[in-house]
Amino acid sequence: MPGKDGYDLVVVANRLPVDFSVGPKGDLTWQRSPGGLVTALEPVMQGADGAWVGWSGAPDLAHDPFEADGVMLVPVTLSATEIERYYEGFSNDTLWPLYHDVIAPPAYHRQWWDAYRRVNQRFADAAAAQAAEGAVVWVHDYQLQLVPRMLRDLRPDLRIGFFDHIPFPPVELFAQLPWRRQIIDGLLGADLVGFQRNGDAANFVRSARRLTGYTTRGPVITIPDADGRPGRHVRASSFPISIDSHRFDTLARTPEVQARAKEIKADLGNPDTLMLGVDRLDYTKGIRHRIKAYGELLDDGRLDVEHATLVQVASPSRENVGAYQELREHVEVLVGRINGEYGELGHSAIHYLHHSYPPEEMAALYLAADVLLVTSLRDGMNLVAKEYIAARSDERGALVLSEFTGAADELSPGPLLVNPHDIDGMKDIIVAAATMDPKEQRRRMRRLRRKVLADDVAKWSETFLGVLTAVPPRPLSVDPRAAEPRHHNLRDALTAFTTLPEGVPPKGLARMSGGNGRRKKPTTGWLIASDFDGTLAPLVDDPKSSSMTRSARAAIEQIHTLAQEAPVRLAFVSGRDLSDLAERTVAPDGTFLVGSHGAEAGRATATGVEQVPFHLTTTQSGQLDALVAGFESAVSGREGAWVQVKPAAAVVHTRLASVDDAAAITVAADEVAANQGLPAMHGKDVVEVSVVPTSKGEALRRLRGTVAAELGVEKVRVLYAGDDTTDEAAFGALESGDLTIKVGTGDTLASHRVPDPDALAAVLAGLARTLGEE
Repeated sequence: MPGKDGYDLVVVANRLPVDFSVGPKGDLTWQRSPGGLVTALEPVMQGADGAWVGWSGAPDLAHDPFEADGVMLVPVTLSATEIERYYEGFSNDTLWPLYHDVIAPPAYHRQWWDAYRRVNQRFADAAAAQAAEGAVVWVHDYQLQLVPRMLRDLRPDLRIGFFDHIPFPPVELFAQLPWRRQIIDGLLGADLVGFQRNGDAANFVRSARRLTGYTTRGPVITIPDADGRPGRHVRASSFPISIDSHRFDTLARTPEVQARAKEIKADLGNPDTLMLGVDRLDYTKGIRHRIKAYGELLDDGRLDVEHATLVQVASPSRENVGAYQELREHVEVLVGRINGEYGELGHSAIHYLHHSYPPEEMAALYLAADVLLVTSLRDGMNLVAKEYIAARSDERGALVLSEFTGAADELSPGPLLVNPHDIDGMKDIIVAAATMDPKEQRRRMRRLRRKVLADDVAKWSETFLGVLTAVPPRPLSVDPRAAEPRHHNLRDALTAFTTLPEGVPPKGLARMSGGNGRRKKPTTGWLIASDFDGTLAPLVDDPKSSSMTRSARAAIEQIHTLAQEAPVRLAFVSGRDLSDLAERTVAPDGTFLVGSHGAEAGRATATGVEQVPFHLTTTQSGQLDALVAGFESAVSGREGAWVQVKPAAAVVHTRLASVDDAAAITVAADEVAANQGLPAMHGKDVVEVSVVPTSKGEALRRLRGTVAAELGVEKVRVLYAGDDTTDEAAFGALESGDLTIKVGTGDTLASHRVPDPDALAAVLAGLARTLGEE
């Protein structure tokens, strides 16, 4: 049960994880409901003291919150009319086909939209009522895309995440929606918007940029404050969903399930090849294409019913939606025709099962199946493919997988990939799967199982929530202890970082004196160093418009003032060239400046920058010319990409290019670098190749020595903050007693993390106060 202030974790989804009913005397009965989202989130919620807000699945069914399987469930009541308009109408006859490449034509009705908006507000109100102060609210799927913004308006203290379980369409398709801006604004109410595939996240970012005009940089969308300055940041990233793979693996190993698998195969006449399809009865799943290909294989004589059979499990789905009723009729007619033409006594060509089955029966079916056919025309992920892999502890079986599924991105190589629109190609792949050598099956399945068992649903939820909880709610606290919600030891680390070796807090560092009133010479100094873009300044599309946030500028001024009297120095370390870095940062006099990832160094002066001289050798000059020429060729004719030439490096920028163009340019740039025998540095939408061997880590090592000599101290403690992959060299180069801070998301060597430049500014301001205390 929650405390008096509510739950710390609230999941909001269209459906509750159970179907329940209320008897005439108010008695409650419930049973677990099927579905990919329930399968994915059930173990997450059971492990957390949280609440799940959702619809019961039946019209006009109201009930107080109740507990089921260790999860507090909060029903949202929908009327029959709302179910027809919000769920069957706008969600499943407008958004679903639009988001699945318009396989079926979407219908646009204003009454449906009005119902969608009203129901989303009801879900938002229910979630706001259950959430504790500063709670995490995780909203799920396309039925509730307005909820994040509504929640933020109701409860700005919350951390809000949204996960889209289905594809997100290209902007050219999404733009058909009459309410496209409202949907984008609704999703931008979240701090983190998650998708199954990188392409879906990129589609969303492009739609947000085109439809709102907001600045985007890579996966980050910046929503301006009322005064037009950069404000809240929304991150769009991919988080491929998975299953409770170890639980399914264990289930499939039980004697009961294994015995049932043998029984299934015997009941089917022990065919040499049992093929299996498991889907919701949905037009996106490619069921008709699969059955058509199988029927043609029988007609061609490449398969026969004596040695092969197809079992098609088609779970009932959205039976009140016209397109689904039509699909069921088509599938059943097609199955009947093929069975009538090719079936024999004791040997059916296709066994069609229009039911849902419990996990135990599904595990037995997977174990019995020699080939699993997943032929979706478009699918966010497809967890059936992962269930099949988890069940095959015998390392047998072949997976035929549509290349238009999210699972294809994750699992390849291993499956036999197929284009379900290419019937002839699909027939060849099916035969290849049916005749695959057992050794090849084991090789592929072993690889697939390693992936699925390692990347399970627990890792998925932990990754998403870990990224989400690294983003603090607005307004930001200026207390550095509150700026680090994910790593709770940042406060202790700051204390240790600023404490003198003798264990005495650094009070009066700016006026340190001995007992006779004379200034005592310090033995320890501090270097406060930081990257610029994405660390002190928000990421923007145009690098020339980048500037520090107001809070970051104020914190830097505090450190600069402190450096006039205390053993503290300030440094900016960036991938920008030195002159550009000096201009963008408006660095205070005396600030150390390191540009081009360490290839250039200097110091800020009142008139610009005093650079440490360096010269390229003849060989290096030739390499740089070759790099520039190769990069210019790579971007030629590709919109949104450009080449930057630095004194010692060439850089390709792809942040405004399409996903396909960016990928092609990156590959080409890597080849150009390899031809010159030089390593390529990959940052956020950039590839940089330097002809001078250096890194930010090497630059910090040199800076440490320079600062120690200037201050006349024995030891220099370094704080370094950065946001990019190029900053990892700096994090890795620092020593015990130093402090490393990653700004934003992503894997890192840094010991601590803050979400954005404003949060880092709060840390730096607090640090300056501590070092300068009396």
